[in-house]
Amino acid sequence: MPSASDPRQQNRTRQPASRPAQPGQRPAQPTQRAAQPAARSVQSFSHSAQPVQRTGQQPTARTAQPAGGTRFKQQTPTQRTQAPQSHSHHARGSHGVAPATRSSYNTHARRGAQKKSSPVPMIIGVVVAVLALVAIAFFVVPAVKGFFAGGDTKVTAGQQVTVTIPDGASGDTIASILSENHIVENPKDYYAAVKKLNADMSLKPGTYSFTTLMDATKVVQQLMEGPNAGSNALTIPEGLTVDQVADRVAQAYDGISKEDFLNQAKASNYVDDYSFLKGAANDSLEGFLFPKTYSLGDSPTADDVIRAMLDQFKTEYKSLDFASCEAKIKERYGVEMSDYDIVNLASIVEREGLNADQRAHVASVFYNRLAGKLDGLRYLNSDATMMYVTGGEVTADDLQSDSPYNTYKHEGLPPTPICSPSLEALKATLEPTDSDDLYFYITQDEEYFSKTYEEHQQSWN
Repeated sequence: MPSASDPRQQNRTRQPASRPAQPGQRPAQPTQRAAQPAARSVQSFSHSAQPVQRTGQQPTARTAQPAGGTRFKQQTPTQRTQAPQSHSHHARGSHGVAPATRSSYNTHARRGAQKKSSPVPMIIGVVVAVLALVAIAFFVVPAVKGFFAGGDTKVTAGQQVTVTIPDGASGDTIASILSENHIVENPKDYYAAVKKLNADMSLKPGTYSFTTLMDATKVVQQLMEGPNAGSNALTIPEGLTVDQVADRVAQAYDGISKEDFLNQAKASNYVDDYSFLKGAANDSLEGFLFPKTYSLGDSPTADDVIRAMLDQFKTEYKSLDFASCEAKIKERYGVEMSDYDIVNLASIVEREGLNADQRAHVASVFYNRLAGKLDGLRYLNSDATMMYVTGGEVTADDLQSDSPYNTYKHEGLPPTPICSPSLEALKATLEPTDSDDLYFYITQDEEYFSKTYEEHQQSWN
C-alpha cells in the first residue's frame, strides 16, 4: 500500500516493477521501506501497491516493484532490521539571545645574454594551483553549501538531542547549533520560521531537548517558550508505540521500570477520567500518550507520567472539531468515522507522510480506499500496520500472516492505533485533501500521488 520510518524517521536503488498477472493481485517482492516505528529513516520510500486478490487465494510472493504503502528499505524476504520503534546582529533580544535576523555572508630580468628558462618552476606552479582548486572544491565549497543547505548527511528522524543556546547567541549561532545537531537541517528553514513567528526578540537561551529533523516552526516556538530540558525532562517524539514510550520512561526515571509502566498503561485504569478512552480497543492506550517534552519532577510514578500524557491529549483533543470534520468526511467520501477511528487512521498517516501537506493527501488516499474505490475493496494495504507487529522491516512472509494488523488481508482499520500521532497528523486526518487518488509513492525527496495503478507504476520506474 502506500505507505513513518519512530516515531516520525528519518538509500535505495529503484528497480523496474512488473504488473501482477491479474488485476487486484499484489506484487510479490517484499516492500522497500525504511522504518519509522519511533523514528523514520530520513531517506525512505512510501508507495502504494496493487491490492491483494481477494478470491480466497493467498497473496503471492512479490515482484521487484515496491508494494505497500510504508517507507522501508529494500531487503531480502527473510531479513528484518529492528527499528528504533527526518547572521549576525549585535543587538541582543529581550531574553538574552540576539535577534535571529539573517546577515549577508616579481621577476628580475637577467643581464647579458638570454638563456632558455627551465619549465620545471612553471610545472610546479601549475600543479600547486590545481591542488589549491581541488582543495577549495572538496573542502571549502561543501562546507559553505552544508551551512546554507543543511548538508547531505542522512540521519534518523525522532532521535532525542539536547542542546544549549548560549546567552547572547546570534541568529547565525542558533542556526548553526540546530543544523549541526540535525534538529533543523536547513538553516534557511529556521530563518523562515523566525520571520513567520516574528520571533527575533523572543528567543530564550538555555538547555533544550529536541528531536532530529523537527519542523522548524515547532523548534522556534519552543525557543520562544524557553528551555524545556533538565535532569528530569522526558521527551516523547511523535510516532512512538506504548512499548517504546515505556522504554523512554524507564530510561528517564530510575523509579519506574518498563514493566511497571506497561502494567499501568491500561485504558481501563483511566477511562472514568478521560471520556475519549471509551472506544479504546484491547484495553490499550495506544495512540493516546501524546508526544511532547514533559517536566515531571525527579520521582514521578508511572501513573503520574501516564496522566500527564493523557491530560495533554485531552488539551489537544479539545482544540479540534472532531464532530464537524467527521461529518464532512462522511459527506465527501461516504465513510463514517468515530473519534477513535480518527486517532487510529491518524497513527497510520503519521507513519506514512513526512509533512502536513503530504499527510493530508495520504489521508485522502486512505479514505478513498476505505470507501471501496479500489476495485470495490476496503483494504488499506499499508505495511506500516504490519510494522506494528514485526517491530521493524516487513517481508513478503510477514504479509502472508493472518494478523489483524495485516491490512492486506483484513479490510478497514486495524484493531488499535499503531503509534501516538502528532497534532499535525490528527489535523491532516480530520481535514484531508480533496482527491480521487488511490496510490502514493513517497521518498525523502520525491512524492507521487496517482489515481491508477499504471500511473503509480511509472512513479518508481
